[in-house]
Amino acid sequence: MLNIKDLKGVIPPIVTPVDAEENVDEQGLKNVIDYVLEGGVHGVFVLGSNGEFYAFDFENQKKAVEITVKHVNGRVPVYAGASAITTKECIKLAKMAEEVGADALTVLTPMFIQPNEEEMYHHFEAIAKATNLPVLLYNNPGKTTNNISVALLEKLAKIENIVGIKNTSLDFAQTIEYIRVTKDNPNFKVLSGSDYFIYATLAYGGVGCVAGTANVAPRLVADIYEKYMAGDYVAAMEAQYRLVPLRNTYNYGSFPVVMKDCLNLIGVNVGHPVKPIDHCSEEKLEALKKVLSELGLIK
Repeated sequence: MLNIKDLKGVIPPIVTPVDAEENVDEQGLKNVIDYVLEGGVHGVFVLGSNGEFYAFDFENQKKAVEITVKHVNGRVPVYAGASAITTKECIKLAKMAEEVGADALTVLTPMFIQPNEEEMYHHFEAIAKATNLPVLLYNNPGKTTNNISVALLEKLAKIENIVGIKNTSLDFAQTIEYIRVTKDNPNFKVLSGSDYFIYATLAYGGVGCVAGTANVAPRLVADIYEKYMAGDYVAAMEAQYRLVPLRNTYNYGSFPVVMKDCLNLIGVNVGHPVKPIDHCSEEKLEALKKVLSELGLIK
């Protein structure tokens, strides 16, 4: 189980390779895990939005968590996504992740429906109470249309096993506020969920990032964190700037295909996205190659 002091650093929401039937591809998933661990990441998050969690039935979600836990084998903490529209389904996923041996849960706000703040509080409270695992909240209003307000976060942070939040929002002021209202709580941490703001989140007192780009450039993303923690702020900032062109490619295709396409291009074969999402166009793949080449990721 995750110790609060280990909630830090670079945690890639790993992509989920699939076979021809769009079921989890075990060898492909192990290859991705090996690649990011060799790149020096500090945790692995399976079944996030980059991992196409919404595309898999319960059996496939369980398989993905099992493979990840077994293959990571305690080298870094494993965060398992337990996100769904209903509280009941999230609890089912949370219990499964705990049984399978994940170290922590990551739970997104509900999608499609729009619960009010009280409903959202009870949703997360019920999930946290249903498990012994630490829970990392996941705010991604652009994708779910639901936002964890600062006032709501203050309340949620008081729940014993809710230990942090990752903010995937381009509203950086909100991340700052999350940090400000929880900074006196030693058992609660804030992480960047937008790869533009990794350095900035650390500067304000955040502890790391859940960065989709760390699927593809784990070493570079880890550099932002490692250099920052070593006090080499110039080098950390330089690494952050080097990462931005890769983050800028997200709109080259339909989310979340771009990181899969990048991995295929650099030789970590992860296959196809889950339909209806398709690969980037030939033109955009050429543009991706240029970005990857400038990062020294392909010859």
